[in-house]
Amino acid sequence: MERWLAAALDYLPRWLEFQMRQSEQPGLSLAVVHQGKPVLLAAFGHADRARGVDLTPQHRFRVASHSKTFTSVALMKLRERGRLQLDDPVGRHLPGLHADVAAATLAQLMSHSAGLMRDGRDSGQWVERRAFLDRAEMLDDLAAGTTIDSNTRFKYSNHGYGLLGQVVEAVTGEPWCSFVAREVVAASGLKDTFPDVPAEGAAALHLASGHSSKWPVGERLVISATMDTRALGAATGFVSTASDLARFFASLSPLAKKSVLSVASRRELTRRQWREPHASVERWYGLGTMQGTLTGAAGPWDWFGHTGGFPGTLSRTACVPAQGLALSLLTNAADGLAQAWTDGALHVLQAFCRHGAPSRRSAAWTGRWWSLWGAFDLLAVADKVLIANPALLNPVQDAAELELHGRDRQGVDRGRIALANGYGAHGEPVALRRDAQGRPASLQLAGNLLLPEAAVANELKARYGPR
Repeated sequence: MERWLAAALDYLPRWLEFQMRQSEQPGLSLAVVHQGKPVLLAAFGHADRARGVDLTPQHRFRVASHSKTFTSVALMKLRERGRLQLDDPVGRHLPGLHADVAAATLAQLMSHSAGLMRDGRDSGQWVERRAFLDRAEMLDDLAAGTTIDSNTRFKYSNHGYGLLGQVVEAVTGEPWCSFVAREVVAASGLKDTFPDVPAEGAAALHLASGHSSKWPVGERLVISATMDTRALGAATGFVSTASDLARFFASLSPLAKKSVLSVASRRELTRRQWREPHASVERWYGLGTMQGTLTGAAGPWDWFGHTGGFPGTLSRTACVPAQGLALSLLTNAADGLAQAWTDGALHVLQAFCRHGAPSRRSAAWTGRWWSLWGAFDLLAVADKVLIANPALLNPVQDAAELELHGRDRQGVDRGRIALANGYGAHGEPVALRRDAQGRPASLQLAGNLLLPEAAVANELKARYGPR
């Protein structure tokens, strides 16, 4: 493993632990894969907050729309075997559809450009007001035809992927879940991934429970993760771990050495086809995969992956082919920060990639330092130090940089703020002082004295606590 990556992986759990504490989220599972191999597995919080069950990396989550990537891989495998073509009209495989729906191609369904309704006339399954739709109910929703003309814009549709699951069954002559479990999941070497929750034996899956947001009730309520997704399993049924997801998406990189798909199929799967309209961020959709570019310290990093939202869980996986990296972040709350934390983790990785691993000289500058205004983290990189803010969703955003002058005769490490924004203390001195045992005891950052958390907590209680 490259030294910069090891340093970044050391910081990621410390930042996410702070984020968990600050946001009061119930649980978070994280996996990072490099060159196809897991290099970090971590879990924070609870799998079930009400019962006090600690979350572990082995807990499985409902990963919802990650299912679309698995379904798309199944279709690409059938294409490689000559069983179907991406420009096949879906009506060629599924008779009886409305003429406009039947004319939509498999590629349009896979890329969400077929113009279908998103979740039907009654989407109460997403708030557990009703069960997930069976095949007849899904087809009844589609009996009126398309919502907009096909091939005119990106328009997400879970019903579209429900149809794709039916196509797999029609072509193979077996249940969709059986084919994808054997030809995609098992073939990819995934041991903790299932196409859906079986009607019996859900307890054996070691599932993390979902949780509501804190409001409007005033507390988080536990949401069972055992719902059967029925005809929409191909769109949202999957159960997996962060580790399995990160390894699976890493294997879909066109640069991966081992995969269930050919390089040509992987390129087509991850190619940008439709830009998300009416969005504040520039993202794209391919065939069952999302794409984007993260611009940060190390320049633009192109990524592909997917997100997932199920009652009580939010998740995201991103693969950066050029760096051989993939990470998956699973949260078990309706207001989980999976998307923002994944971007933040990528920014941390970018910062260490750009600056490099700490030298022996900079490694002495460590710790989390507090004042009334919150916490700051010292991140040693190369021969300098970054001042990160763990409270931010991107902790290295506009991070000030310290140049190091060495340790004086009193054992004080000294330096100066070599780079800061116009409102910072650019050019002013810094000092890291140690106690009698040589442990960091205080950080003088220009005119600001920063101390360990316990010391600042006592100071604030003495100054502002009850009299």
